[in-house]
Amino acid sequence: MRRNRLSLVTGATGFIGAHVVRALLARGERVRCLVRSSSPRSNIAGLPVDVVAGDLLDRDSLRRAMRGADTLFHCAADYRLWARDPREIYATNVDGTGNVLDAASDAGVHRIVYTSSVATIGIDPDGAASDERCIACDDDLVGHYKKSKAEAERIVQRAAADGLPAIIVNPSTPVGELDVKPTPTGQIIVDFLCGKMPAYVDTGLNVIDVRDVAEGHLLAAEHGVPGQRYILGNTNLTLKELLDVLARVSGRPAVCLQLPHWIPMTIGAACTAAAALTGRAPRVPLDAVRMSRHRMFFSASKAVSELGLPQRPIEDALARAVQWFRAKGYATAAA
Repeated sequence: MRRNRLSLVTGATGFIGAHVVRALLARGERVRCLVRSSSPRSNIAGLPVDVVAGDLLDRDSLRRAMRGADTLFHCAADYRLWARDPREIYATNVDGTGNVLDAASDAGVHRIVYTSSVATIGIDPDGAASDERCIACDDDLVGHYKKSKAEAERIVQRAAADGLPAIIVNPSTPVGELDVKPTPTGQIIVDFLCGKMPAYVDTGLNVIDVRDVAEGHLLAAEHGVPGQRYILGNTNLTLKELLDVLARVSGRPAVCLQLPHWIPMTIGAACTAAAALTGRAPRVPLDAVRMSRHRMFFSASKAVSELGLPQRPIEDALARAVQWFRAKGYATAAA
């Protein structure tokens, strides 16, 4: 990536997007952020960026945002595991991605990095680490978020096959500061800090420092092959191992009670049924519990070898997350 080129970042106020913005600024790049008028801007407040109000479903705003951009980082997504109207998730993740690619093509953007997800990677039923060659089957695509990301990724792959310079990155589970919503994994950290996670289930996930995810986006723009996908991940941990690390870095007691899966499945079903009546997001989404039936382990060896993806210690990232959540009032320092 050449210095002082203009990069457009969608989803710049979100967890990954905000770190991509910071990584670009650290390299001396000019940055433009596409931001919805309703989006809180705390994650980019005070940064030397050009902010353009717009929406993924507003083609005119996308055309305005793309003018003069050399590189596009399409980080925006609807990352909800439950929505009263699932069509909203598909509108943002599928239709919005198509609109962004069309606008980038019309503007002659030279390089596009699309933020997909390991949700589109197939899960090994025996818990072995999956890589980019594993295509998610229908049984792997639990819930509308995963289905929408798989559909969006296929749109990007078709566009790349037609000549659009689009590279796909598949972040695993990023952790660190600036997780304002927070993400489902961030919520696990907050719940642990607040003493609201008395037990765990036998599941697993791949965890990576969110700063390394951001760096992986920039490396993909520099070295990635259009049409290829790259898992941005680091360490495979069981949920018990993750909670043990959180106990060490936070000073909180470890969680020692393991639950059989049928208990959270029952709770998730009840919470999700109630949400359909109230319209409020369920405390325990059923889709999240269904995902936890398998260990979602992945290998980032391709991104490490071909892009140079950094692999900073995950304990440091979790410690920063704990510190940030406490500092921002999600959990008190005593919790």
